[in-house]
Amino acid sequence: MSALSATPIDDLPVLSVRGLTKLYGTRVGCRDVDIELWPGEVLGVVGESGSGKTTLLDCLSARLTPSAGTIHYQRRDGRVVELFELSEPARRTLLRTEWGVVRQNPRDGLRLDVSAGANVGERLMAIGARHYGDIRREAVSWLGKVEIDGDRVDDRPTAFSGGMQQRLQIARNLVTNPRLVFMDEPTGGLDVSVQARLLDLIRGLVANLGLSAIIVTHDLAVARLLAHRLMVMRGGVVVETGLTDQVLDDPQHAYTQLLVSSILQV
Repeated sequence: MSALSATPIDDLPVLSVRGLTKLYGTRVGCRDVDIELWPGEVLGVVGESGSGKTTLLDCLSARLTPSAGTIHYQRRDGRVVELFELSEPARRTLLRTEWGVVRQNPRDGLRLDVSAGANVGERLMAIGARHYGDIRREAVSWLGKVEIDGDRVDDRPTAFSGGMQQRLQIARNLVTNPRLVFMDEPTGGLDVSVQARLLDLIRGLVANLGLSAIIVTHDLAVARLLAHRLMVMRGGVVVETGLTDQVLDDPQHAYTQLLVSSILQV
């Protein structure tokens, strides 16, 4: 846990989810999902394609309206709000300020028509920054934190490699020091060597900033490296949950055993 755990605000979960369900007609996206995410905790959500991971993440991050259930979020000021009782503008404000969303394809999470510095600076302006010099200095600082040369601050994301675009997307999301970050397959589609560097970067930033995070991945190695706790989904339902090492080293559910064994056989 982060040093913040000594303060009263950390006596409550950052996110408390009960009975979360999303149906598409008769098809189940996710059903009866319960989650408690604590300050400084990283929750990994794993499962094969179609297991409901991304549907769950989209509901949690207010990009998709659930069919049933509640999502309570503890704001930075300590107030607890029910996500879908907020107005749509209020939810959008959370996404720009207290939350971050890192998408699998970084081009979906960046503005490709403006510079790298502007991509980072927009988030700062959303929390009230107005001085151009201060915004630019902070943007350059964050480019350095994600291993992008500050000289590239005026380059557009289209001039970057896929790995650099993903690092820029991470900088864009973390510059406001969000309380909660959602990551959807953050290393998917990247070369193995690029994945390794990016994973080390994410792990360091999450730990140093004391972030709470939910990371969706099909890669159990990624889950083991980044997540404190693991949730296994199949057919939209959570079939197993527990500490990451416990779930991966001693899986109890037959489906989890199959997932783990399939990796060991590769």
